[in-house]
Amino acid sequence: MTFSILARDPDTGAIGGAAATGSLCVGGWVLRGALDAGLSASQGAAPSVFWGEDVLARMAVGMDAEAAVAAVVGADSGRAYRQLSALAPDGGSGVFTGDRNTPHAGGLRFDTGVVAGNLLADAAVLDAVRDGFLSTGGAFGARLISALRAGEAAGSDSRGLLSAALLVLHPESAPLTLRIDHHETDPIGALDGLYRRATSGDYADWARQVPTRANPERVLD
Repeated sequence: MTFSILARDPDTGAIGGAAATGSLCVGGWVLRGALDAGLSASQGAAPSVFWGEDVLARMAVGMDAEAAVAAVVGADSGRAYRQLSALAPDGGSGVFTGDRNTPHAGGLRFDTGVVAGNLLADAAVLDAVRDGFLSTGGAFGARLISALRAGEAAGSDSRGLLSAALLVLHPESAPLTLRIDHHETDPIGALDGLYRRATSGDYADWARQVPTRANPERVLD
């Protein structure tokens, strides 16, 4: 029902995720993140938002991403209907796909991230999302959106798309969490437009002055 990417930007140390689906509200369902833990994407035929939170809690106390995914998955008798990926702040990752998810379904890891998807029109969507991220230059958030575009072009969710989301975290920046919860024709395009607005002009100037993890007492200039 969904495809997603979690990745680390080796140039800036930022971590981020993006997801798109043929249903509503993909950001609220799928993406979770915390600077001291990493990122998670919990999805599937019967997704558990608790999986996404639980895997971050384990990584926050030092468990690596692969072990944290295994621990969360192993404790749930409904795991065959779910999918989980996780990314640590250092780029380590883990991924699980239950065998009762609708094909095409699966996940793949690469040096700086992890991709997962289910109910895909073609298995090549996973490779396309990864390659779309790795082959695109520019700002980290824009690269994540390009990864979604590449997945859409390679077959996408077999139902088409209705929602898309982006989450980017960095200790020296305010969290960037953008969601298109419903768009009949082009949720990724709408997400891209929102991203451009959020990273330019007056809004971006203001966002650069609010408290961050690295500077929690910052105030407006």
